[in-house]
Amino acid sequence: MAHETQRIHQLAKEFKISSAAMLKIIRDLGFEPKSHMSVATLEMITAVTKKFAEEKQEAKKEMEHREQVREAVSKSSTRIGSIKVADATSSVARLMRKSEKKQKRKERRRKKDRRTVDKVEVAKSFRATMAGLSGVKGRKRYHRGPGDSDEADLRAENLLEVNEFMSLAELAKLMDRKPAELIAKLFELGMMATINQRLDMDSIEMVAAEFGFDVIPVAEIGDDAREDESEVNLVTRAPVVTVMGHVDHGKTSLLDYIRKTNVVAGEAGAITQHIGAYKVEFEGGNVTFLDTPGHEAFTAMRARGAHLTDIVVLVVASDDGVRPQTIEAIDHARAANVPIVVAVNKIDKPTADPQGTRTKLTEYNLVAEEWGGKTIMVDISAKTGEGIDKLLEMIVLQAELMDLKADPSIRGQGIVIDARLEKGRGPVITVLVQTGVCEVGDSVVAGTVFGHIRTLTDDRDVPVKQALPSMPAQVTGIGGVPQAGDSFIVVKNDQEAKDISVKRSQVRREQEVRLTHGRITLDKVFDRIKEGQIKEVRLILKGDVDGSVEVLSDTLGRIASDEVKAKIIHRGVGAITESDVLLAAASDAIIIGFQVTPDSRARDMVRREQVDVRLYDVIYEVEEDVRKALEGLLAPTISENFVGSAEVRNLFKVPKVGVIAGSYVKEGRINRQDSIRIIRDGKKVFSGQLVSLKRFKDDTREVREGFECGIGIENFNDLKVGDVIEAYEVVQTARTL
Repeated sequence: MAHETQRIHQLAKEFKISSAAMLKIIRDLGFEPKSHMSVATLEMITAVTKKFAEEKQEAKKEMEHREQVREAVSKSSTRIGSIKVADATSSVARLMRKSEKKQKRKERRRKKDRRTVDKVEVAKSFRATMAGLSGVKGRKRYHRGPGDSDEADLRAENLLEVNEFMSLAELAKLMDRKPAELIAKLFELGMMATINQRLDMDSIEMVAAEFGFDVIPVAEIGDDAREDESEVNLVTRAPVVTVMGHVDHGKTSLLDYIRKTNVVAGEAGAITQHIGAYKVEFEGGNVTFLDTPGHEAFTAMRARGAHLTDIVVLVVASDDGVRPQTIEAIDHARAANVPIVVAVNKIDKPTADPQGTRTKLTEYNLVAEEWGGKTIMVDISAKTGEGIDKLLEMIVLQAELMDLKADPSIRGQGIVIDARLEKGRGPVITVLVQTGVCEVGDSVVAGTVFGHIRTLTDDRDVPVKQALPSMPAQVTGIGGVPQAGDSFIVVKNDQEAKDISVKRSQVRREQEVRLTHGRITLDKVFDRIKEGQIKEVRLILKGDVDGSVEVLSDTLGRIASDEVKAKIIHRGVGAITESDVLLAAASDAIIIGFQVTPDSRARDMVRREQVDVRLYDVIYEVEEDVRKALEGLLAPTISENFVGSAEVRNLFKVPKVGVIAGSYVKEGRINRQDSIRIIRDGKKVFSGQLVSLKRFKDDTREVREGFECGIGIENFNDLKVGDVIEAYEVVQTARTL
């Protein structure tokens, strides 16, 4: 047993983890040590020991379960001879889950029986009375099946399936009322509306309740055109895997090796045309890989509501360890709640240190199975191929535990992975079928565009008649180019496809107009807390140095009130990038920048996605603002509007004046009255005012994009060629409730 005066870093050595990881574990357990040099009290040691024992026991049970699966697969393989291992594994997994499903049905039946008949009878009597008084006709949106009870009728009566931003006329038709009645009712409630006005969900719920209706929002227009899966027809499908990791850690090499050794592809080179996804078949089973540019594309799809990845393979170089993009990939995968399989690459190198890499990953709560954790880690070499067979086997095993199934007997449904215009072919769309089947000639809707499938090819550009679940395919014949992440569904006919497309286009335009009211901002936090909409404020931290980010993270992580707490979902060093904005949009988070600013691409995306970005120079101001936001005491917002930027291309020393920067305005404009900041290598080095602005030898008030100018900065002469001068306006906005 550890001594009660033992320090935290000594306790960490005893448990074979880093000091930082131990410090985080202790703080998660409710203690507040200052640093790794703090004394670990007896209570701390007892709590840590108990936590590790529980996790070890849980991991042991999971490993025993996986071993049972492996043994069962081995026995099944011997018994069924030539049947594929993947099919045998699936059948065994189904047998093991059969008892669990029976137990769940029993629990649901018990809950159902606990509902009293009196409540149903009273509700039916009330509905009949109200219907006689008001003449309201209920729209039944659920069909009663042979096994349904009277409760199906109870749910169906006076329940409307609606989509946000539907017009007042459409809502009136659903309710079987005249539009004038709804307009009059809304006027009584203090809202002016016209027959063609589109209503948000709050307004729809409010007016529907006045007429005795309950509403249930439809996830997406056209959702009722989807066919439901039947449990009888469900079959095991291949897992969809996204490979992520740091630059130069071997993501592309791993994918290339798998492609070249894919026996189905036949010849070397494997894929004749890159379409963003491909299917690999091997002795252990099938796997579909998404070949995306990295976590940016992964999160861009998630930001649009597309959840198509089942497993993330995190590639970490054993000779380089955990790097910034590795941490980003971990955060993006966790934000999407996707299991991570770690591939420790480059083990063929003399400087490889797989164990050191595993140790570093424990700081990010990725603990290998052999160390008592839950994360599958496999040593591989994408160059020699060592360990890749085992990696594929582990991916299939993880998929077996997830029990991935789909119904191939219904009309196809999937996600758009990529779309482009090709000369001579028109719009070419890459889709991943998630369930059902797509065939040549089918009428389809992809996002806001529609058409029917003219040609269908697989990932090797070979024409096919149909695409089954987890199969990537290229489709032509669509009348436009949808966005990556848009849904793709097969419908009954072209007319239905056109109707869905038109309605989606109308709703998307409405959403773009109202988007600014939808994103979470620091100003709106307290309002959301009062309404019970949020339990935690998600933050993304970016700073100029790691020390500042660490202090900020610790400081903000401890802020909490009775209703809500601050949660750091990602932190990093350097300028705010496009990836950070995408993660914020997908996770409904606020970006905090300390001594850094967004780069040009990120700035464009901030405007497009309407993400709240706050920039600070003093740590206590960050803490104060976040704390006040949680307490509802936020003062009027002081924001910065980007005006323009200029690149320093030459320097001129002028006697009695100082250094003048010969600059080229790359974006927006530079105004004599604007505040400015100097950005060097993505970090802010100075903030201040202009002292002079000239075009040639003449003073000028403003210089626009595409022109050269001379810029003098007040009290700052340490300029360098390549510096970026950003101009901004300070705007104060009163906070409204």
